[in-house]
Amino acid sequence: MDGATLNSFHEATIYNQDGSIRTLKVPVVQELARHGFREVPKMFLRPPLDTLNTTISYLSKDFPSISMEKLRVDKVEERKKELQKLANGFKEWGMVLVSDHGIPYNLLSGVKDVIKGFFGLSFEEKKRCVGTYTTVDNMGYGRNFIKSDDKPLDWIDRLTMKVSPKESTDGLNVWPKKPANFREVVESYAEEVRKLGDNILQAIAESLSLEKNAFVRYFEPKTRDINVRINYYPPCPEPKSTLGLSPHTDGTVLTLLIQFDTSGGLQVKHKHKKLWVSVPWPTDAILVNAGDFLEIMSNGRVQSSWHRAVTQADLERYSMALFFNPPLSTEIEPIESDNSRDYEYKKVIVGDYLQHLYKVSPTSSKVAIKYAMI
Repeated sequence: MDGATLNSFHEATIYNQDGSIRTLKVPVVQELARHGFREVPKMFLRPPLDTLNTTISYLSKDFPSISMEKLRVDKVEERKKELQKLANGFKEWGMVLVSDHGIPYNLLSGVKDVIKGFFGLSFEEKKRCVGTYTTVDNMGYGRNFIKSDDKPLDWIDRLTMKVSPKESTDGLNVWPKKPANFREVVESYAEEVRKLGDNILQAIAESLSLEKNAFVRYFEPKTRDINVRINYYPPCPEPKSTLGLSPHTDGTVLTLLIQFDTSGGLQVKHKHKKLWVSVPWPTDAILVNAGDFLEIMSNGRVQSSWHRAVTQADLERYSMALFFNPPLSTEIEPIESDNSRDYEYKKVIVGDYLQHLYKVSPTSSKVAIKYAMI
């Protein structure tokens, strides 16, 4: 590595077995890609079985996709059909693609511009214009959720902020100062996605024959928790030996995800076939992912997805996820329905569950949810 790249690293605080703390220096993968390095550092390499050898591809017509426009119409049969597609998608996959979402094109274009503007800065300039925090929220620019140096790291750079409650980042240097309109654009987008998320939660409840506000009732406008995480996956010279994002479920009620320009990076494990599937995700659609809290609240009728991101040899990919949760102190519980009065899940406090999730992650299978099972 040349001198500039040697000085380009993120720092992560990790705990040794004896409880002592040390700092791990992680190379910035964007800088490795920028400088054309063809050898991936050992800390990012994985065994072959972790990678692309276990995947299949689905055609777009076979993957669950719904139209918000059809959910909003007064045509009973058309709307009923769309609700059934929504329910089936979450039961089988834990995610659906949403088209006709109504978010203005110019706003989506503005989001892409500010994200690319930030990641187009030099590493030094990025570090100057935004800080890094290693709390449970892992806000700022840097690496997330690194616990040790004996497990392969993801080939990713990240930027994380909290948009709600709005005052939660007051006094913290977690919003980039460049581009100058970064915060304004992202907050405007988050408000549009908040409305979309609420509509989808109401539609999910209706598709399961539940009261319309069965899930939305946990979300007060001023206290709801919305985190934004921007993922940048640079080209990787060894895509069959690396992952952009390790397999996981989301500790959320819903995650709404957009990507820009490039598709092909997201994979989900099929519930029954136990195979990794590459999600055929058009860049004009929003991916809606069910998190563990929605699985708990629906008493397992909606399944959170086990998903990951792969790397690509010659392509870079940007995505932005908005994570929707009630406040950390909220107690959520499975909802009784006419179809089933047997509970498989118990009441949990949002903050307690998230602490458990972070403690057991990363894992090789979907084990965190067992914390909430009876």
